Amino acid sequence: MIKHFTIDRQGLENKPFSFEYTRMYNAGYVGRNQEEVRKHVQELAAKGVPAPSATPALYAVGCHCLSTEVEVDVYGDETSGEAEYVLLVENKKSVCVGLGSDHTDRFLEKTDIPRSKQICPNMIATSVWALEDVAAHWDDIIIRSYVLKDGSDVLYQEGTLGAIFSPAQLMEFVKDRTGAGIDNSVLFSGTLSLKTGDFLYGEGFRAELIDPILDRKLTLSYNVRTLGSLNPGGD
Repeated sequence: MIKHFTIDRQGLENKPFSFEYTRMYNAGYVGRNQEEVRKHVQELAAKGVPAPSATPALYAVGCHCLSTEVEVDVYGDETSGEAEYVLLVENKKSVCVGLGSDHTDRFLEKTDIPRSKQICPNMIATSVWALEDVAAHWDDIIIRSYVLKDGSDVLYQEGTLGAIFSPAQLMEFVKDRTGAGIDNSVLFSGTLSLKTGDFLYGEGFRAELIDPILDRKLTLSYNVRTLGSLNPGGD
């Protein structure tokens, strides 16, 4: 499959970039600080989500689930996003960094985590960075998200990328876990703990990836539309 992006290169003209991919994976529980990982596991367990048998975890996701749209249709009212960095891996010498959200059906997640990853899309912003431009100051990059709830933005997540796997760690983890190469793959990084302490099911989601060294940022924003129940009688 192919998705179209724009590469934001510092000091250079932004250029269109078409990325062809054949696999997509979502990582989870990837904190460098294992105390933070345990906190996230406990957050999920308190909501009925089974703890993984081992951390970090990895889930294969259908390539059709990647979306750059500004609105997502979901079934039911218990879905939520989470901010993640995304690697677009063409090969080991050509990697771009994007901003995404692993939007998940939290009701289904309580009984079947892999399937919950398929029923909602992986959202991704249409602007990306070259990994080589940010690798030297990677840990300083800020990631932040908000949930639009009842018309107001609520701070949902905030921290630096130094809290979770680096791109090198993420790519090595995926290769080790799958036993396969990662060329032409989309890799979602996993995420940070929630500032709210609980999932928020809102009408929209917004995220930022902020580079304080090069003074720029990636943004992602989308609305969430819940599909209403259909009347089988047609009335």
